Amino acid sequence: MKLIKLGICLSLLFASCKSESTKKSNDEEAVINPKTEINFEPVTGVELSGGKLLRAENFPSSYIKQRPVDIWLPDNYSSDKKYSVLYMHDGQMLFDAKTTWNKQEWKVDEWATQLQKDGKVQDFIVVAIHNISDLRWLDLFPEKAFNFIDPQTQQELRNIPMAVEFKFSGDNYLKFIINEVKPFIDSNYSVYTDKAHTFVMGSSMGGLMSMYAISEYPDIFGGAACISTHWLGSMPMANNPYPKALFEYMNSNFPQSQDQKVYFDYGDKTLDAHYPQYAKQVDDVLEAKGYNDTNSKNIFFEGADHSENSWNIRLDQPLIFLLGK
Repeated sequence: MKLIKLGICLSLLFASCKSESTKKSNDEEAVINPKTEINFEPVTGVELSGGKLLRAENFPSSYIKQRPVDIWLPDNYSSDKKYSVLYMHDGQMLFDAKTTWNKQEWKVDEWATQLQKDGKVQDFIVVAIHNISDLRWLDLFPEKAFNFIDPQTQQELRNIPMAVEFKFSGDNYLKFIINEVKPFIDSNYSVYTDKAHTFVMGSSMGGLMSMYAISEYPDIFGGAACISTHWLGSMPMANNPYPKALFEYMNSNFPQSQDQKVYFDYGDKTLDAHYPQYAKQVDDVLEAKGYNDTNSKNIFFEGADHSENSWNIRLDQPLIFLLGK
């Protein structure tokens, strides 16, 4: 009965955000030729406070199920200068509340436009990767962290009834970004291609994936913002094996502080109420890896809940921290 209940909880985790080791070498061959014609068309019916939004409805991939990928370009985007790139998860939740499942949004276009206009951040574009609700948990869970769970418990977790096959795809999700999306962006837009100008950001499971991205590809990403990071790894449950595994993975794989910026935050309401208990473990990892106040943050927002409306209130802080001049 406990396994059935947990299976139901995992199914809810997929739906609740529905619109929500060895390092890789940098010379992995891109599966998609960066010159391959992929049509990014202007998105109609979306209200933006600045910039423009382009979309490829089915970005081709040899790694994961095809999905929409959006590109947000700031006002007066020009090939005469270079832009940094921010890769974000749950791309359909970022720009217009009228188009999201819960009628909330991150307000990325509002903050990015204002901060660039005010000269508080370097010029940047946003690459927004949509999720597929049924696959979201499997795509965004840090796949190698599962190896830090003992084999018997692994099997028990795999036996939990789920709506889809229990098959993690976090490593392939990252390969999709690194080997397919990034080469296309680098070749077709006026952007810097080095790690000092390449960043990743997400919330909840997307926070875990952003942590995983900078851990697996520290030579690609120069910074990560992990908002309301879902340290539970799954839905709340007794004797949860995921948090311990996630922090053991971080102890072994999180990058040292050289040339990196990492931002974590958390609230204390709704699902975020489960996160304050892990704050010290985050701080301990950061300290052990040599981070300090200049290149890392782990900020508590009292009264903040687990929603886009909470994240959009404080989005300026991770943007300035990662992309500030």
